[in-house]
Formats: sequence, C-alpha cells, structure tokens
Amino acid sequence: MKQTPTRRRALHLLATAAAVTAGLSSGLPALAASPAQTPIEVWKDPNCGCCKDWIVLMEKAGFAVTVHDTGNSAMRTKLGLPARLGSCHTALVGGYVVEGHVPPADVHKLLQQKPKALGIAVPGMPVGSPGMDGPEYGGRKDPFDVLLVTKNLMNSDVSTKVFTSYRS
Repeated sequence: MKQTPTRRRALHLLATAAAVTAGLSSGLPALAASPAQTPIEVWKDPNCGCCKDWIVLMEKAGFAVTVHDTGNSAMRTKLGLPARLGSCHTALVGGYVVEGHVPPADVHKLLQQKPKALGIAVPGMPVGSPGMDGPEYGGRKDPFDVLLVTKNLMNSDVSTKVFTSYRS
C-alpha cells in the first residue's frame, strides 16, 4: 500500500503520541503522587549552625521552609510557649508551635493526629537530636523526649506530656 504524505504524517503523529504517552505514563504518576510540601516558618539566630542543619532535615522530609533570621525568643513568647520549654529555634506549622530539635517524623505525626495542643517541643539542645547530630558530636546520642504542649484556655497554664520518647 502506497503511503501518501498525509497518511505518512498521520502515522508519524500517532507514533509520536504513543511514545510520548508511554513516556508520560512511566514518569508522571510518580510526580503526581508526590505530596505537596508542607509550609513551615522558622525563627532562628542567623549564625546558628544546628538550626541550619535541622532546616535541611525538614526540607528533606517534605517541608517548604521559610526562615526568619531574627532570633526566636520574641516569637516563642508571642506564640505562648514558656521559656522553660525553649530551644534555639521556633517554628510554626499547621497552626502548631514546634520548638527545638524535633524529629521531622514527629512533626508529621503532629499534623496527622491534630491534637488539641499548642504544639510540640524538645527543650534545650540534646546531643543526638536532629540538627545536633553532626560529626562534631562523635556519634553521641543523649536521651530526649518530644513533649506535647497544651495550654489551659481558662487560666493560660501550660502543661506537657511525652509525645515521643527517644531514650534508647
């Protein structure tokens, strides 16, 4: 059967469309299935290296981080978290406060469970916690707890309970 230029062009277009469709079907579902990044805002000192390390871990865990290099004490106070629960950086995600070196998995857990709480915190800067686990610590891992922080709306009392324990 002799192919006319029109028929040749039509067959070429069909073949091209089939190839493109095959390529898209193998590559795009993975992109379409990847979840959107969760926005998180972080307040920290501009010179804090462990905060930068924690931010990198959060980005790798699917968070879109906006950084405010203005320190975090004023924001921590504004968000209602007592200084006794403080650390070197304060974050806000999904309406929750995240204070300190909280593992990204616990932030995801918080957002999935949606407890009635102010947020979660890892007070201080425990060695071995996310961002405090670089080579300069020689593999040391101190035990720590991620605390669920609740606030009594009647009297503004803040209380905590263990959300996740890292004691092994």
